[in-house]
Amino acid sequence: MINEIIQRMSELVKNLQNSIELDIEDIKKAKHESLLNRNDEKHYMINEITELKAKLNQELVLKIQEGVDVNIYRQKVDSLEDELKKLYELNKRLASIVLPVQQMYKELVEDITAVNGGNIFDIKA
Repeated sequence: MINEIIQRMSELVKNLQNSIELDIEDIKKAKHESLLNRNDEKHYMINEITELKAKLNQELVLKIQEGVDVNIYRQKVDSLEDELKKLYELNKRLASIVLPVQQMYKELVEDITAVNGGNIFDIKA
């Protein structure tokens, strides 16, 4: 069971890595619709990884209680941790692209509203 959980988590992490790499490319190409289309899938993968992490911890605790030396899973867990670190770095790279763009749009909206006395639209009837 532990091996299956680790395997599924590894698959999900790699899929998430690929998705973030595609996001970075789509941002560069201004393919915003493609970005949005992947969001639901990424949220699903993140939720499943979180659930599997809790399940993995439970299974490891059960094995320890049964007297099993869980170090037999060490290499696979270490490999999973390496993939999670890669995911973290990719996510940081994505954030370094997205956050400045978000800030730019925020500043544009603030500038426009400042010109219009605090309203985005200056409607007069």
